[in-house]
Amino acid sequence: MIRIIIADDHPIVRVGQKVVIEANGQCKVVGEADGPDQLLALIATTPCDLIVTDFAMPGGQHADGYGLLGLLNRQYPNLPVILVTMFANVATLRAAFCHGAKAIVAKNASARELPKAVSTVFQGRTFISECLRIQLDQTGSAAPDQPPQLSGKEREVVRMLASGMTVSQIAAQVNRSISTISKQKSTAMLRLCISTDVDLYAYARESGMVP
Repeated sequence: MIRIIIADDHPIVRVGQKVVIEANGQCKVVGEADGPDQLLALIATTPCDLIVTDFAMPGGQHADGYGLLGLLNRQYPNLPVILVTMFANVATLRAAFCHGAKAIVAKNASARELPKAVSTVFQGRTFISECLRIQLDQTGSAAPDQPPQLSGKEREVVRMLASGMTVSQIAAQVNRSISTISKQKSTAMLRLCISTDVDLYAYARESGMVP
């Protein structure tokens, strides 16, 4: 039995999700949250195998969708997160995957897609709603779950930052200007869809750049 916690600030959405998730008899919703803080409290006290959460829920300390995804990815790296969202632009899709989402399901998608996403993610693969996949194809974008590619110099800067060096120290060591190092750091963060130094250091550790 796959144990799932669901989070959405609309009770009727949670009711619908619970019905379709439990319909096949292979999954059990073991907790429901109406916001980020309640979700984090539930995860800390309720054993589960997978999270299904809305992207942006009001209130609490972690209302920002990317912030919540990043926090879940850092604190529970082995707990898959399925994002259910109304936001459908390509940038949002890419950023959500970069921040740790394993699947993205559109809120207006067929009721069959959420159970399919659960099954796919539980098998260790990523999933994206068909309507969102079509949008990516129409824009000519590559699959959003492909790992972002850093240049050699960007990767070097990220590694040195994560090892504890400052931008000034890196510039002096590699004989480049401070402004060049700062730009390479900013470009790397943009490619990785990372907005804070903490997330950048976490990425460096998770990708094996630093111990």
